[in-house]
Amino acid sequence: MVLLVTGKCDTSCFYCPLSSEKKGRSLTFADEAQVDRDEDIINEAKSIGAMGTGITGGDPLKALNRVLRYIRLLKGSFGAEHHVHLYTSTIDRRAFLQLQAAGLDELRIHPRFELWSTPEKIGLEKALKGLEMDVGIEIPAIPGMDGEIEKLIRYADRIGLGFVNLNELEFSETNYQALRKRGMDTGNDSSSSAVGSKEIASKMMHLELRIPIHYCSSAFKDSVQLRNRLKRRARHIARPGDLMTSEGTLLKGMIEGVDADRAAEYLRTNFDVPRRLMHYDAEKGRLEVASWVLHELSPQLPFDSFIVEEYPTADRLEVERERLPRSKRKWK
Repeated sequence: MVLLVTGKCDTSCFYCPLSSEKKGRSLTFADEAQVDRDEDIINEAKSIGAMGTGITGGDPLKALNRVLRYIRLLKGSFGAEHHVHLYTSTIDRRAFLQLQAAGLDELRIHPRFELWSTPEKIGLEKALKGLEMDVGIEIPAIPGMDGEIEKLIRYADRIGLGFVNLNELEFSETNYQALRKRGMDTGNDSSSSAVGSKEIASKMMHLELRIPIHYCSSAFKDSVQLRNRLKRRARHIARPGDLMTSEGTLLKGMIEGVDADRAAEYLRTNFDVPRRLMHYDAEKGRLEVASWVLHELSPQLPFDSFIVEEYPTADRLEVERERLPRSKRKWK
């Protein structure tokens, strides 16, 4: 589960991809769902079968007390084996000790990019001395910053950090202008990754160092990590009338624009459709019917019906809609 505890951050990285909805705002999201109560976090973790949680922002240490409470909440609800890691740009030994005491398993430091070429000024050695949790560096592989990235990695290796994670740099709605101003571009219309980012990561991974260097491409993040999370969530929340696709989306039959109770009674009376294959969605004001049932019956029905495909996320984003054939009879 991705737990964004706050959109606030003091670092102001030009490449920050955080959406305008979240950037600079004191909001908490568990995956795509906004959190109003602690129970929302636990429910989201259960709904996707989460084996661990990544705490992110903004900078989570801008809401340290909230983070400490959430770590204890997750560990208390799911046990010590629920792995929790946290990303931060803040170098604060006292905060790190508090995080460790709360049960944090792994700390991923994102130093200010202005200090990558002079990493000794970051203050990591003093701040991390004696910590027992896993600690490493995580940054984007930024085209044109080969030298700075290499200096940072060699420093991480020299002081004995546990790992370096390099992420493929991606364009977003909020960083697009800043990246273009620096001469960066995407490879094609279907990709959001910056040209040259993958090559820099590959170059760094071939450095002869002791520290493990990991690379995460935007394609892997989107096509594997996101899809797996969607599948887990879909399996947990799917109703008897829902079908899960290979991408983790849900197919639903849908009737809208008519009285849902009357439509459901019509389907039960005339076609013996079981109650368990129908569901009234109060939020969207529609009657959901098993897609395979509605596909077969629609030519005999006197009202409009559809097959919709939507994400199994809190916002239930609809990605495709197919209008089904209908009877010419009037719906009274």
